[in-house]
Amino acid sequence: MNQILESSKKTQYSRLFRRFILLTMICSLAPLLLAGWAINIHYSRFAKERMEKMLRTRVEYHRKIIEFFLKENRTRLDFITQTHSIDFLTKKDRLSHIFKTINRDSWILTDIGIIDENGDHIAYVGPYDLMDKNYFNTFWFKEVMEKGSYTSDMFMGFRKEPHFVMAVIKNENGHRWILRATINTEWFRSLVEDVRIGKTGEVYILNKKGIYQTSPGSDGEIMTLASGFEGEIHDGVKFRFLETGVGDSQTRKIVCETWLRDPKWLLVVRINETELFEEVRHANRAALISLHLSALIIFIVTVFITRHMVSVIKKRDGEVERMNRQLMQTGKLASIGELSAGVAHEINNPLAIITTERQLLQDAEKRTPITDEIFGKQFAESLNQIDTQVLRCKHITRNLMKFARRTKSVIETVDVNVFIREVIELMEREAKSDGISFKSILDDKLKPILSDPSQLQQVVLNIINNAIAAHEDKGYGMITIATCLSKDKTGIVITVEDTGCGITDEDIEKIFDPFFTTKSPGKGTGLGLSICYSIVKQLGGNIDVESDVEKGTLFTLIFPFKPPEALLNHG
Repeated sequence: MNQILESSKKTQYSRLFRRFILLTMICSLAPLLLAGWAINIHYSRFAKERMEKMLRTRVEYHRKIIEFFLKENRTRLDFITQTHSIDFLTKKDRLSHIFKTINRDSWILTDIGIIDENGDHIAYVGPYDLMDKNYFNTFWFKEVMEKGSYTSDMFMGFRKEPHFVMAVIKNENGHRWILRATINTEWFRSLVEDVRIGKTGEVYILNKKGIYQTSPGSDGEIMTLASGFEGEIHDGVKFRFLETGVGDSQTRKIVCETWLRDPKWLLVVRINETELFEEVRHANRAALISLHLSALIIFIVTVFITRHMVSVIKKRDGEVERMNRQLMQTGKLASIGELSAGVAHEINNPLAIITTERQLLQDAEKRTPITDEIFGKQFAESLNQIDTQVLRCKHITRNLMKFARRTKSVIETVDVNVFIREVIELMEREAKSDGISFKSILDDKLKPILSDPSQLQQVVLNIINNAIAAHEDKGYGMITIATCLSKDKTGIVITVEDTGCGITDEDIEKIFDPFFTTKSPGKGTGLGLSICYSIVKQLGGNIDVESDVEKGTLFTLIFPFKPPEALLNHG
C-alpha cells in the first residue's frame, strides 16, 4: 500500500514538473527551435544538391578520360595498320620496336600480335607463349572479322587470367590480317580508380551483363556478377541509393552511374552516404550549436527554477506527511506501551509470590535442616535456580516497563566476553534442537565497557533469535559470534553472523523500520530490530547489517567504552 501511495506521489510531482517545463518550452523554446530547424533543413538541402552536382561533374569528366584512353589506343592500332604493311611489321624487331615505343612512358599494353585470317599468330611480342595458339573459334576473333574493329569485355583466354583486347582488321593484297593488343589490366584499373572519393569510395566498370570488368573492392571480384545491377542504359549520370550489409552493419551508399559509348561499359562510383555528406553534417552541427546552446540555457534555467518550486512543494508535503506518521506511530506505541505495562505488572505479581514461597522454603529448611546431604544440596541448588530465573524474569519485565515508559538505565561494568558466553549458554539448547551450532571468536584482550547489561542482552538475544529463525527451512547451520576492538580503538565490536536464508536488497533497507517483518503472519511483530536499533543508538553505539540471499546475514554492533554523558547522568 505504501509503495502504491509513494508511486502515486512521484507520478503527481513528475506530472507537475512536466507541465511547468512544457509551458515554458511552448512560450519560449518552440518558436526559436522551429526557426532554427527550418534554416537547417534549407541549408542541408542546398548543400547536398551542391555535393551531388560536384560528384556528377567529376564522374562525367572521368568517363570522358576513360573513353579518350580507349579511343586513343584504338586509333593507335588503326594508325599502325594503315601506315605499315604486314611484311614490314613481321620483319625482325619491327613489332617489338612499336611495342616499346607505345609503352615508353607507361606500360599501357601487356602484349601485341599479328594474326592471320585463319586465326594463327604471324608475329607476337609479349610475356606469354602464344605463338602456337589459334584464335579462329574465339569470340573476339569472330567479332573483329565481322565488324572490322572490336574492343572485348574481360575474359580469361589462353593465358588464364582476366584481360581484354583491342583488335583492328586490314585487307592487304586480297588477304585479311588482324593487329591485336592486350591492355594492361592493372594500368587500366588504376586509371578507372583515379576518381575514387574519400576512404569508402569505390570505382569500377561493369559490362552490359553486369559483370565486373575491374576489381570492385569489397563486394565482389573481377569477372563476377554484380549484385543489384539494373542494366538500364541511359544518357548522362544517374544517381541511386544502395543498402549493403545486414542488420547493425547495414550501410547506405550513394551510387553514381554513367555509360561509356564504346565499348558499352557502365562506370560506377560508389561511396558511403555518411562520408559524402560528412562536411555538410559538420557545417550543420556548427550552425545548430549556437541555436541549441541558447535554447539549452533557457531550458536549464527553467528546469532549475521548476525543480526548486517542485522541491519546495514536495518538502512541505513531506513535512505534513511526517507529522501525520509520527502521530500515528505515537498512537501505536502508546497502545503497545500500555499493553507492555499491563503484561509486566501481571508477570510481577506471580514473581513476587514465587519469591515469597522460595523464602518460606528457605526459612523452613533453616528451622528443620535436611538430614540427607545429597537431597539438601539439590534443594539448595533448586532454590538458587529459582532465584536466578526470577531475577531473569524481573529483567524481562523491567525491559517491558522501559518500552512502556522511559525508565532509567542501569549502567554497570560489563565484561563483553563473559556476557557473550552467558548468552550462548542461554540459547545453545534451543539452537541445537534446530540443528544449529554456535562458534565464538572472542578477543580476550578486550577491556570491560560501561553499559546497560539488560539492554545489551535484549539486543544480542533478539539478533540471535532472528538468526535461528533464518535457518528454519534449512534444518542446520552455524551462528558465529565474534568480538574485537573497534578500528578507532574507542570501543568494541560485536558481530553476529549466520548461514541462514539471507535478506533481499529490497527488505534490508527497511528491517529497522517499526512493524516491518519478513516473517509469516503470527510469527513476528516487526518491532524487534526497531527496538534494538533504538537501544543501540541510546547506548551511543551503531548497528549495521550485510546480507547475501541464500548465504547468510552479518550484524555488526559497535559500542563505546563509555556511554553518552546524558545516559551516565540520568542512568
